[in-house]
Amino acid sequence: MSAQDFGQAAQKALDDAGNRVIDTSSGKTDGLDKCPRCGSTDIHYSIPAKALVCGYCRNQWNEDVAEQAFGLDSAIEELRGHTLASGTGDIREDLTTVTLKCQGCGAEVVIRVDEQLQSRCHWCRQTLSINTQIPNGAVPDAVLPFQLTREQAIDRINEFVGSRRAFAHARFKSEFVPDNVMGVYIPYMVVDGNLHAVLQGTGEVTTRQYTVRRKVGDDYVSETYYDADVYDVRRAFDLLVDDLTVESSSRYDARDNTRSTNNILNAVQPYDTAAAVAYNSNYLRGFTSERRDLNIHDVDDSVEEKFLSIARAKARPTISRYDRGVRWEHEGVAVHGTRWVAVYVPVWLYSYADSAKGEGSLVHYIAVNGRNGNTMGSVPVSHPKIFALSCFLGTIATVLAGVVGWGWFFMS
Repeated sequence: MSAQDFGQAAQKALDDAGNRVIDTSSGKTDGLDKCPRCGSTDIHYSIPAKALVCGYCRNQWNEDVAEQAFGLDSAIEELRGHTLASGTGDIREDLTTVTLKCQGCGAEVVIRVDEQLQSRCHWCRQTLSINTQIPNGAVPDAVLPFQLTREQAIDRINEFVGSRRAFAHARFKSEFVPDNVMGVYIPYMVVDGNLHAVLQGTGEVTTRQYTVRRKVGDDYVSETYYDADVYDVRRAFDLLVDDLTVESSSRYDARDNTRSTNNILNAVQPYDTAAAVAYNSNYLRGFTSERRDLNIHDVDDSVEEKFLSIARAKARPTISRYDRGVRWEHEGVAVHGTRWVAVYVPVWLYSYADSAKGEGSLVHYIAVNGRNGNTMGSVPVSHPKIFALSCFLGTIATVLAGVVGWGWFFMS
């Protein structure tokens, strides 16, 4: 089946589901992403230029910002139901190859779309790209291009490790090679939400505080007690959520850290996803990309929990008078409307697996946000060093306590 047939099938499936679908495809089916000046397909993304660059005429340009290009910037308060950009459609796991007919010489070129999104025609050497949306999770609606160079990412990784080097494991220090950092596009769903939140619970306000001294054995202990008024607390309000990001690759699921420290990807946010441009596979050239393998129904529970967390934070300034706190007992959000967009975001990623532990080793990641340079990671530590420091600090504390004790003894 051709890429065009796959795209039409995906669109029909979304339409049948009763959702409003916004078509974010390029409209091209020939596999040719050409330079607008000379027509060449030899195109790559340049981080210093922050633009796509033609390899022949050196023309520089960028695709249009996706929000404006596809009408994804309409007012969130007007959202009703579920609006889906077409790149968020359910994935077909059986889609592994697409055949493109080269418009230059007529040859048919097979692309294994589970491994790559570009290939050269073996006759005329034109670069053929998957420039239509296919439901295999590899083609998003938009791409947020890299702005941080590889050299800048290496500097940040060196700085991050350097500040933790004193307690790093000796093997890690000897095997640490920051030049192995890779530029990776990670798939995210970006969600807007028009919500109504309701939070109900009980709050307490202190009316009296007093101390009671009582005898326990041969000693006396003091206990502090509080009297408080208890109130029913209810908060109901409309809430607009703009550009909430949620990972859409199970490989980087932050809830599973048994084999790798993949939770650090969330720590390098935020991403300026409003600046994401319409998908063009040439932005991915020279980088690797992770294929989306989670559909909307796989992440909607996580999104709803994030909506609730935002609602709790929104209500927090309104409950400051309850100095003993508020316990929410019933809470929920009514979703008036949502908008979903599939976006690739840029990450410079360094990984380290302890070579001495074989297949069971924990993979440590250090991630650098490819836009703003936010850096977070995991460095394997030497437990004997930490234990020795703890013993040393404990000894110092004991000595100081002894000195203070003897001082009070002589003063008395």
